[in-house]
Amino acid sequence: MIAQIKRKQYTIDEYLELEIASEIRSEYCDGEIIPMTGGTPNHNDIAGHLYILLKSALKGKDYRTFFADQRLCIPSVSLYTYTYPDVMVIEKPLQLQTGRTDTVVNPCFMAEVLSKSTRDYDRGDKFAAYRSIESFREYVLIDQYSIHVEHYVKTAANQWLFSEYDDLNIVLPMSTFEAQIPIADLYENIEIDPISPPKEQK
Repeated sequence: MIAQIKRKQYTIDEYLELEIASEIRSEYCDGEIIPMTGGTPNHNDIAGHLYILLKSALKGKDYRTFFADQRLCIPSVSLYTYTYPDVMVIEKPLQLQTGRTDTVVNPCFMAEVLSKSTRDYDRGDKFAAYRSIESFREYVLIDQYSIHVEHYVKTAANQWLFSEYDDLNIVLPMSTFEAQIPIADLYENIEIDPISPPKEQK
């Protein structure tokens, strides 16, 4: 019989105190602190491209755009989750978690650049947690290993419309605010590894 390793559980106050003093960012979910690993050059470039495109498109409008280091609180019935979306847009007025000056709670748009180690989480549990936020209406997932963008738009309570794109010539229409994001601009100067052809079956 293999003994299970019991992970240390932290309170929210312990997590926030450690996070302020830490040189690396960590997420918090159900009492567990999860260090965030560093991103690849492709990951950082794609997220940076999207941030710049949205920042420019929303200039002078009633939105604020954030990149990587802004902490988000996701309250739910039984626990609090804290995370750092790659890109996040918030419609003004900005709402902060009660008692905090560094943690937001009301995003309308979020995007994640997919990594091999986190893509299932970004599509699954993380997206489910994001959907519990009342103000959240649009989600974009961008693959860093191939030309592939997944786009989710909230159309009604508990209903989301899913679209996906694999063409650099497509312009991604934002639904939450007036913005058009050329997929070619997201992947500008990104080196995509060629896909090896499938082996022939004997």
